[in-house]
Amino acid sequence: MAHGALEQQRVQGSEWGGGTSPFAVGWPKLMMWLFLVSDTLTFAGLLAGYGVVRISLGRWPVQSEIFNLYLVGAMTFILICSSATMAVAVTAAKRGDHGRTTRFLLLTVLGGLLFLSGQAYEWTHFIREGARLNGNPWGVPPFSATFFITTGFHGGHVFMGVLYLLATTLRWARRSIQPESVEIAGLYWHFVDLVWVFIFTLLYLI
Repeated sequence: MAHGALEQQRVQGSEWGGGTSPFAVGWPKLMMWLFLVSDTLTFAGLLAGYGVVRISLGRWPVQSEIFNLYLVGAMTFILICSSATMAVAVTAAKRGDHGRTTRFLLLTVLGGLLFLSGQAYEWTHFIREGARLNGNPWGVPPFSATFFITTGFHGGHVFMGVLYLLATTLRWARRSIQPESVEIAGLYWHFVDLVWVFIFTLLYLI
């Protein structure tokens, strides 16, 4: 029995025994990384499906003739800038600068809201042009279907990210969370921004 108890203590005290993190990070951050990995696979599946559909059809509408690339470019720029403000907020949080952290978290939220506003305008225009999930005026039904599904799925992530950042800002202002919580929120936001770069390139430019 004594040997069994000692062995149990040894296992629990090891990196993989539950006593410490085997990756030298806190469990909340590790869970966020695991979520992002799974979400990466989802987006990869969507984009791979888009590529397969487009290649198999052999013809595709010219995006520059349909989309307002100036608007989408501005949306992309805003989202990239919001990633920069998020990085500043994380740095300020680690330094204990509560005021600066709050300001830059709110700037990040503003960037997300501006992006969503641009996307709502784009969707409205696209629908008024006759685009639907099952068809569009350009003769290639999957063109609008893949657009709505991919950008809509990403837009949902941005919307949830905005809510997440607002909750993080409120909790930080109340001093009820640690800097790591701001960093974890930053991981999610940077992921959303990075995914958009791939969507922007594949759906709008290539």
